[in-house]
Amino acid sequence: MTEQVGLLGWPVAHSISPALHNAAFEALGLDWHYVLIPAAPDELHETIARHVADGWRGFNVTIPHKQAIMDHPLVRAISPAAQVIGAGNTLVVGSDGSLTVDNTDWAGFLADLHAHEIDPAGRTCVILGTGGSAKGVRYALEQAGAAQVTQISRSPGDRADVVGYNELPRLAQPGALIVNCTPLGMWPEIDRSPWPDDVSISPDLVLYDLVYNPSLTRLMREIRVAGGRAVGGLGMLVQQGALAQVQWTGITPPVDVMAAAARAAMGMHSARQRSRLPM
Repeated sequence: MTEQVGLLGWPVAHSISPALHNAAFEALGLDWHYVLIPAAPDELHETIARHVADGWRGFNVTIPHKQAIMDHPLVRAISPAAQVIGAGNTLVVGSDGSLTVDNTDWAGFLADLHAHEIDPAGRTCVILGTGGSAKGVRYALEQAGAAQVTQISRSPGDRADVVGYNELPRLAQPGALIVNCTPLGMWPEIDRSPWPDDVSISPDLVLYDLVYNPSLTRLMREIRVAGGRAVGGLGMLVQQGALAQVQWTGITPPVDVMAAAARAAMGMHSARQRSRLPM
């Protein structure tokens, strides 16, 4: 019998996760299948419960559900990382139908930083956003020894470690690592950017944009034009996905196969997007 896993989110139509996961399953000779599971916020808990009852083995979780899954009635265990972060992106279904929550975002993010020879240690780091992904990135940067980690939000509230965008010019100095954890710039709203129009971009910034579709976001282009370096989030998607597969199957998947499948899927996705543009 084919084992089923999938991605919970709203929306999820843009995701290429099925391509990379199913390529890994095929390479390993596993009779597993990964699909997209659109779940509106008010339907999340019922959707999870229904799929668990149908025998599904696990789930990835994306925007906007990474914090909401922590409170699902079927959750019986939460990994130490997910507890500290306060958000999860991976659910593992136990033999009794209970759920274990884990967060592989932070380790996947660090793995891809290292793959691009970006070292956060001793560095000033600025996170754009305060959602579930931002929490994982913050945890990762702190674990990696960043000198300073500050989150920026349009609604900072009373938290001392979260400031408004008015602080961006002070924090985003040459050499700083900027991590975009907002969905701004993601398909189909590719002309949007979290960077305020009235804030100049210092040269020599390093940007890691968690958005992977499109592969080159507006913010990435702006950083490069200003003389900085910009990396997209496709590698993180692959790395966190590989870690999730280990959780579900107990087998380490071929990351190179997953990466190749992700690049191919992005190529096809981009071609479809271009075909929809007006002539």
